[in-house]
Amino acid sequence: MSDRLSDKLREYLMAAQSREVSLSDIRNELRIDPTSQAWHSLRKLMLDFVGQGLVKPTGKRDGTYKVIMQVKPVTVFGRQRRPPISLLFPKDFNTQDRLSFGEDITLRENDCILIAGQSNFGKTALCLNFCAENLDSHPVLMGNEYTTINGEPHSRFLNRLDHMDWVEWANGNGEDRFTLLPVRDDYETYVQKDKINIIDWINVDGEFYLISKILEGVKRNAGKGLVIVAIQKGEGATAGRGGQFTKDFADLEILLDAYSENEILLTLGKVKESKRRMQGRTYVFSLMEGVKITGFREVAKCSCNKGWSRSGKCEFCKGTGYVDKM
Repeated sequence: MSDRLSDKLREYLMAAQSREVSLSDIRNELRIDPTSQAWHSLRKLMLDFVGQGLVKPTGKRDGTYKVIMQVKPVTVFGRQRRPPISLLFPKDFNTQDRLSFGEDITLRENDCILIAGQSNFGKTALCLNFCAENLDSHPVLMGNEYTTINGEPHSRFLNRLDHMDWVEWANGNGEDRFTLLPVRDDYETYVQKDKINIIDWINVDGEFYLISKILEGVKRNAGKGLVIVAIQKGEGATAGRGGQFTKDFADLEILLDAYSENEILLTLGKVKESKRRMQGRTYVFSLMEGVKITGFREVAKCSCNKGWSRSGKCEFCKGTGYVDKM
């Protein structure tokens, strides 16, 4: 059994930590001659590495193994404490006040802001407003709201930028102050490390529980940056498509629903860290031209029964179930 093969195999496995590999893949990657002794000794080497804790059989009985991530103890004290990340929240177009809840939210490096909303209820508006407020950090945009299947900027996306005419989207040389990637899938592969990455929106077809693994991969590759992810949500649902799995890797969860004919209800779902209790707080706003946030204010649940009283529609909340918080 060749020590050279053992060393090459170990090097290959170290580069494949946390992934599944097969004997066939290894033989192809290491270019092992089918007529050589190494071809047959590979299986014995893998069994040795099982004993060493480098790999484990997947149980599929097809010659595949899971490469075990090698970890070392991490020291806690003596490390420099890193401050919260600086992210500017969107503004109300008329008042120029920032969305008030942002003052109480604490965001850290590698955090995920998850925006789950009904179709056509403000997800893209929030994403673009986050982008506009943080152009000095040169954010990265990707997702099917921004580019066509052919990899060109979507006309609706360009129209939204035009409506945000208070924003300087380009620098003095006419160059974009953001990066637009024509990506519609496999987002974790394209997330740029240490940047603000905005993904609008992630579509999981059928197997909605997979959203948890997707968000995990996106966060893993964001480094010291931050990700803002939009996903679809059903009417009145307390989570996006994928249910509880959508919350697993979210650090700030924003839920968007219909409020009235022209207004949107914003509910803070999961809040990982804040200066005071914020989870469950509710706000209302309107959109002008699809992107201009107006009339932003906090609301609280009305004492009526979901917008109705014994005599009919509640006269205080006008049937919305919420009243402006004083």
